[in-house]
Amino acid sequence: MSAAAPDPAAGAAAFPWDEAMSLGLGVLGLAPAAFWRMTPRELARALGPLDARIAAPPSRAGLDEMMMRFPDRR
Repeated sequence: MSAAAPDPAAGAAAFPWDEAMSLGLGVLGLAPAAFWRMTPRELARALGPLDARIAAPPSRAGLDEMMMRFPDRR
C-alpha cells in the first residue's frame, strides 16, 4: 500500500519555496548547487541565528543604546 500525496485543497500547506529560495540564495548567499543539496532541516538550522536576531524585539536597554548611538536629527 502506498501513501497518497497531500492534497493542498484539503488544507495541507504547500512548502514556501519562494521564501526558502530567497533566504538561502539571497540572505545566506548559498550557491544554487549547495542550496538544492540541503534538506529543509539543514536550511532551518543555517537560518537559526538570523531568525533569533530578526524575531526578537530589542530590550529597553538595547533600544536606549540605539537611540544614543543614532539620535534623531532635527
